[in-house]
Amino acid sequence: MSFLLDTNIVSAHLRRPAGLTHRFLQHSGRLAVPTLVLAELYAWAYGRDNPTSVLDKIRSLRSEVRVLTFEEEAAERFGIIQNQLLRQGITVSPVDLMIGAVALVNDLTLVTHNTKDFQNIPDLRLQDWLIA
Repeated sequence: MSFLLDTNIVSAHLRRPAGLTHRFLQHSGRLAVPTLVLAELYAWAYGRDNPTSVLDKIRSLRSEVRVLTFEEEAAERFGIIQNQLLRQGITVSPVDLMIGAVALVNDLTLVTHNTKDFQNIPDLRLQDWLIA
């Protein structure tokens, strides 16, 4: 099984690597992040007075994971799922739905601490590596 990492998992790893190092090593070669998560990480870095240390950690992360873009197949899946959910009166943040669509089209399990934000996305497999 391979995994797509959400922003909160990656940021936890960047802040306290020891907490998730075993997971990153255990699943080495099977970890990916979507460009949407990279965008959120860069926003976090550039929001700091001195972004250098966070930028260095992001660059280091890039050697540990595969980066997946939000491409046409994910865009179509996003549209399908968003309309299915809206018909049921369910809303999901567009960014979360995009991340979920990337996981689905690449047959990846999404690793997030915010499972509640993703639980309504049909067929999306979720894991939380921050719970004890």
